[in-house]
Amino acid sequence: MRLLQGKWDDKCAERNSCDLFTCNPARGPEPNAPKLKLKTHQKQEVLFTYDVLWIKSDVKWASRWDVYLKMQWQDDEIHWFSIVNSSVILLFLSGMVALIMLRILRKDLYRYNQLEQSEEAREEAREETGWKLVSGDVFRPPKHASLLAVYIGSGVQVLGMACFTIAFALLGFLSPSNRGSLLGAVIILFACMGAPAGYVSAIFCKMFHGAGTDRLRTTLMTALVFPGVVFVIFFTINCFLWGDRSSGAVPFGTLVALLAFWFCVSLPLVFLGSFVGFRAAAVEQPVRTNPIPRQVPDQIWYMKSAPSVLMGGVLPFGVVFVELFFILSSIWQHRFYYLFGFMFLVLMILLVTCAEISVVMAYFQLCSEDYHWWWRSFFTSGASALYLFLYASYYFLTRVHIAKSATFISALIFFGYMFVVSYAFMVITGFVGFIATYFFVRTIYASIKVD
Repeated sequence: MRLLQGKWDDKCAERNSCDLFTCNPARGPEPNAPKLKLKTHQKQEVLFTYDVLWIKSDVKWASRWDVYLKMQWQDDEIHWFSIVNSSVILLFLSGMVALIMLRILRKDLYRYNQLEQSEEAREEAREETGWKLVSGDVFRPPKHASLLAVYIGSGVQVLGMACFTIAFALLGFLSPSNRGSLLGAVIILFACMGAPAGYVSAIFCKMFHGAGTDRLRTTLMTALVFPGVVFVIFFTINCFLWGDRSSGAVPFGTLVALLAFWFCVSLPLVFLGSFVGFRAAAVEQPVRTNPIPRQVPDQIWYMKSAPSVLMGGVLPFGVVFVELFFILSSIWQHRFYYLFGFMFLVLMILLVTCAEISVVMAYFQLCSEDYHWWWRSFFTSGASALYLFLYASYYFLTRVHIAKSATFISALIFFGYMFVVSYAFMVITGFVGFIATYFFVRTIYASIKVD
């Protein structure tokens, strides 16, 4: 580094006699060289120069990122440990589902479908408990059915966006070194998935016997609720960055472009999918719904809504928490995440785990004669987002080091964006758990004979 106090003299540059102090790279700084002294409260000019040494390399330009993206054996070992850990949880849940399907549920179906029974056996069947007793209420529309249909449609939209983004990254179309292209692909894919989101929300709204006003409201909410929450959080954070005059603030023109893309692309696609969904045939349930709701008996404490939901969310989070550490490090510690193959495997295991834990918990709930399974099946697997947010808070306290002067802004950015990630995670896992439980309930009630 060469340091010069005072103004630059063009004449000395012409005769190559400028008196500058230069560090010798072999010996370090010259011991007898004068040090630069800055006087306080006085304007001074300081000139900084540097030298560049160009070395020819035989490495091709397209391969120069390989030194940063090359997998080390330690990372490989940890990721395989994550896959094994997730697979053990999946095998445990699969064993429970197989036990329910092959033994308990099969025995229930055989007992419920016996045609030749004595009068004594029929009397015992009337008095026994089980999931058949709530067959007249199991498909009763839930409270806030329109909002449930909205989140089901949003789950399709966010899950489709995540799957296509990971698939494109896995195939090499999206480079981890260019996070702008990755974020742009996320926004475009989210908008394009508006059509299937509107279609699915319309199907369930129609199944819940939604009227004309409910249909319009459901369509608007599908297009506005999830992206609206994300945009409000993003805009709030950006306002604080504007107030702090941060270079990381998104320009106002970019925000207007995002709003235009949202209302001109995503919103019309949601309405298009909703139009097709409402014109489709209504879904017929396998059993009739009684006009008078059945009273739900008192439940044991661990079968009530809050404990069962919190217990159900542990296993989906346990599947992803190891991989989550690398993702958080990539986002908040400026590291490159390039193992999209592992992410794809973890995502598949996560989806199967969410489906199985929701099915198991819903079966236990129906056996307890509690037929309010709609929202609970959504939140059983969706509660894993709560554990994700808590883990992110622990990561912030232990891994993220920030200056005291920027504590509030940095904490706002971290927790704001992690809330968005957790919110999207809840929508994805909740949708998968709900849709798996819905087909499970339809299947078992279509297999029995109801008087």
